[in-house]
Amino acid sequence: MTARHVFVGRSVAAVLLLMTSALAGMARAETLQGALAKAYRANPTLTGARAQQRATDENVSIRKADGRPALDTAASYSESVLKPTISFTSPQRTASANAQLSVPIYAGGAVRNGVKAAKIRVEAGRADLRATEASVFSRVVAAYMDVIRDSAIVSFNMANVNALEVNLQASNDRFEVGDLTRTDVAQSESRLALARSDLQTAEANLITSRENFIALVGSPPDDLQPPPALPGLPASPETAVQVALADNPDILASKKVREAARYDVRVAKAGPLPKLSAFSTGAYTNFLNTQEYFDRLGNPTSGAQVNKQAAAGVQLTLPLYQGGRPAAQVRQSQAVEAQAMEQEIEVERGVIAQTRSAYASWQASLQSIQSNQKAVEAADLSLEGVRAENSVGSRTILDILNAEQETLNAKVQLVSARRNAYVAGFSLLAAMGHAEADDLNFETGALYDPVVNYDRVKGKWFDWDFDPAPTPQATRTVDTPVQNANVPAGLAQQP
Repeated sequence: MTARHVFVGRSVAAVLLLMTSALAGMARAETLQGALAKAYRANPTLTGARAQQRATDENVSIRKADGRPALDTAASYSESVLKPTISFTSPQRTASANAQLSVPIYAGGAVRNGVKAAKIRVEAGRADLRATEASVFSRVVAAYMDVIRDSAIVSFNMANVNALEVNLQASNDRFEVGDLTRTDVAQSESRLALARSDLQTAEANLITSRENFIALVGSPPDDLQPPPALPGLPASPETAVQVALADNPDILASKKVREAARYDVRVAKAGPLPKLSAFSTGAYTNFLNTQEYFDRLGNPTSGAQVNKQAAAGVQLTLPLYQGGRPAAQVRQSQAVEAQAMEQEIEVERGVIAQTRSAYASWQASLQSIQSNQKAVEAADLSLEGVRAENSVGSRTILDILNAEQETLNAKVQLVSARRNAYVAGFSLLAAMGHAEADDLNFETGALYDPVVNYDRVKGKWFDWDFDPAPTPQATRTVDTPVQNANVPAGLAQQP
C-alpha cells in the first residue's frame, strides 16, 4: 500500500459508506458518488483517454517488431506477348516464387532502447490517464455543486418574488386608504420587476448547470443530495505540496516523458553504428514447358523446365557517410530531451502553484461560509425587525425592500461560498493526486485497469491478430429531456 492510500483510503471508504447507507432508502435521489460513478463508466473524455492509452500500449509491440525476424514471400506469373527477336530460348510462360527470411542480430542498440522508451511512455500514459480521471471528476463535482447552488438561488429568488408581490399588494391597499404615497407603490413595483428579472437570470443559470451536468455525467440531475464531507484534506499548504510532489500524476507523467526522451537519444546514436543481420533466401522458377534448349548444332533438345536456388548468410552494414543525418538526429533528440527536462520543472511549478492556490481558496471559502452564515442570521433578524417597526410607522416601505434584498444577497452568497469551498477542497485533493477512482471507493464492480490491456498485447507476434471493430463506450445524451428551471418542492428555503 502506497503512502497516498494510507493518507486517505480509510477515511474515504468510511465517509462514502456512511453516505451510501444514509441515502440507500431514498427513491430517485442521486448522490455525488453515483454521479461520479456514471461519469467513470461513460464519460467520453475518460473513455477516449482509455482508448488512447491502449494505442500507446501498442508502441511496445511495434518497437519489439524491429528486432524480430521478418519473412517475405512473392509469387509471379508472366506470359511473353512478344519474344525478343535476338532471343531464341526465352520461355513463353514463367511461374516463380521466392522467399526471404531476415533476422536482425545487432542494430547498435536501437531496438533495445526503443523498446525501453516505449515501455516508459506506457507508464507516462497511465499517469496521464490518472490525471484525466481527476480532471473529469473535478468537473463533475463542480457541475454537481453548481446544480445544488443554482437550485437554491432559484428557490430564494422565487421566495423573494412572492414576498415582493405580497408587499406590492399591501402597498396598493394602503395607498388606496391614503396610508402610503404613490412613491411607496412605485418603489415596490420597481423592486418586484427587478426581482422577476433576477429570477429569470437564476433560472437560466440553473438550466445551464443542469445541461452541463448531463454533458459530463450522461444523465439529468435528479434530486441531488448534499455531498459527503471531503476526506484527507491537509492541515497546511506545506503538507499538501509534499503529497502533491509525490503523488500528482502530471508530475509523474513528466518524469516518465523525460526518461523516455533519454532513451530516444540512445536510439538516435545507433544511426552511424554497424548493423548485422542473418538472412536466408530461396527461389523457385517453372518455365511451364516453354523453355527451349538447343544443342551445339542448333537442333532442339530437352532440358530442365524448373529452376531452384537457395542461399543463407550474414550481412554486415557499416555506414561510412550519411550526409550528416545521424548527427542531426542525435542533436534533435538531445534538444527534445532538454525540452522534456524543462517541461518537468514547468509541470512541477504549476502543480505547486495549483496546490497552494487550491488550499488558499478552500480556506478562504471556509471562512466565507462562517461570515455569510452570520450575515444570513443577522439579515433575517433585521428583516423581521424592520417589518415590525414598519407596522408601527417607524420604518418605510423602502426600508423593508432594502432589508429583503440584503437577506436575499446574504443567502445567495452563503450557498455560493459552500459550493466554492467544496469545489476548492476537491480541487486540492486532485492536485495532491488523491481524487481518482481508486481513492473514491466506487461500488460499481472492478475499476478499469490499463495494465490488463498492456499484458494482453505486449507479447503478441501474429500479424493478423486484430481486435474486434471498436464500438462507443460513452453514452449519448441526444435522448435526454431538455432541462428546465423547476426546483423540487422539498428544497429547503434556509441555506
